[in-house]
Amino acid sequence: MFLTTRGLVLRSVRYKEADRILTVLTQDAGKLTVKARGALRKGSKMAAASQDLCWSEFTLFGNRGKWTADEGSTLEQFLGLREDISQLALGAYFAELLDTVCPEEQPAGPALQLALNALYALSRGIYGPEHVKAVFELRLMSLEGFQPEVEACGVCGRPDPDGPMFSPASGMVHCAGCAPGAEGPSVALDGDALAAMRHIVAAAPKKEFSFHIPEGSLERLGRAAELFARYQLDRNFYSLDYWKSVK
Repeated sequence: MFLTTRGLVLRSVRYKEADRILTVLTQDAGKLTVKARGALRKGSKMAAASQDLCWSEFTLFGNRGKWTADEGSTLEQFLGLREDISQLALGAYFAELLDTVCPEEQPAGPALQLALNALYALSRGIYGPEHVKAVFELRLMSLEGFQPEVEACGVCGRPDPDGPMFSPASGMVHCAGCAPGAEGPSVALDGDALAAMRHIVAAAPKKEFSFHIPEGSLERLGRAAELFARYQLDRNFYSLDYWKSVK
């Protein structure tokens, strides 16, 4: 069968002399593994379209569960990322997160839209890297079934937690004096960081980035979002470690 679809290239690996094996988060069929034939040949039209973090249109041929692409064109290359090694490294972390949480060939429309919005905001400098990163982590986890409990203290039910804390292991906000009932340290928040978490989780698509908080509150929000992803997915991310080394 043939399928023309748009997709974000999450990862590309050289295969034999002239091909690439791509992991593509597509608009129509979710995450797919695709062999891009001739992508490494000089003058190939697939060369640009098959690069990491390119939003491209592909014509795919499917046979016995395997997908091959002979044609592709770029729709958005997010050139701002490619001019800054730190921005590119953060984009690679977003791709690694998506590859981790999005299952093969399952609908992933909201996650894909979030990724495109995040990469656009990052490449155009609309928001700072730490802002985009925190929103992407928390929103993606929420979309993929890990939504944290942020509306009230998860222990006593107080709507405005006294000395708000966030437990990455249990995924809930709690008062400073309430034990979260899960192993691992909690992260100290403040009113602005908690309000931002609530906004990110509940905002309409494309509005999740639309808030401003002081730098100290953003640091608290960022630490909470990052540790939440690490704890819930039970893994480290090499691309995140690299971003921290070059930012």
